[in-house]
Amino acid sequence: MTDQLEGSPILAEVLGDALPALQVFHVKLEREGEPRGLIGPRDVDIIWERHILNSAAIVPFVREATKGARFKTVADVGSGGGFPGLVAAACLPDHEFTLIEPMERRVAWLKECRDEMGLKNVSVFRARSEEVIDAMRHDRQLHPYAVVTCRAVAPMTKLSGWTLPLLKPHGRLVALKGRSAQAEIDKAAKEIAKRHGVNPRVCEAPVGPGLEPTHIVLVDKQ
Repeated sequence: MTDQLEGSPILAEVLGDALPALQVFHVKLEREGEPRGLIGPRDVDIIWERHILNSAAIVPFVREATKGARFKTVADVGSGGGFPGLVAAACLPDHEFTLIEPMERRVAWLKECRDEMGLKNVSVFRARSEEVIDAMRHDRQLHPYAVVTCRAVAPMTKLSGWTLPLLKPHGRLVALKGRSAQAEIDKAAKEIAKRHGVNPRVCEAPVGPGLEPTHIVLVDKQ
């Protein structure tokens, strides 16, 4: 089964210098993703669009959020198969990524992919986000992040509590979401405010020329 975008000029146009590393990732996903429970059987021929380009849509938003920052640190919560964390890390080699994932088998996968892709800017941390938040409260050497990213982890009512406490003041949550993003924000307004989140908004993010755009929720931390 061949990926519908394999060999397309769209890949180089969108991914640029990250394309070689992401080709390695694509091959690994194609061979091992379904058997290891990381992608569904219907995804095998659309990995580029559904998973890699979709994840890469966050890159301009992360870059904007860290513009002028001394430490360009990103935490990816619930990294799973590596979406969007591994993809964004390949596209942003000047940023330091921490992939937070509680499941041991997925942690093993993330480390394998990181090493095979040659990513030097990625750490993988086996934990739930709540455990990382708690550790930050007790260890002054653990610093909050400039950006937190995630994809398809939970509705905003839960996600706010799992992500916003990881952010430093004036940091930003960049979350890939579906079409119900605005409704999620509306429902989670009190929870977002409780976690010192401000200006929650939905942006339409391009995935690639001729491809359906995705939706990104942005929330700033006071």
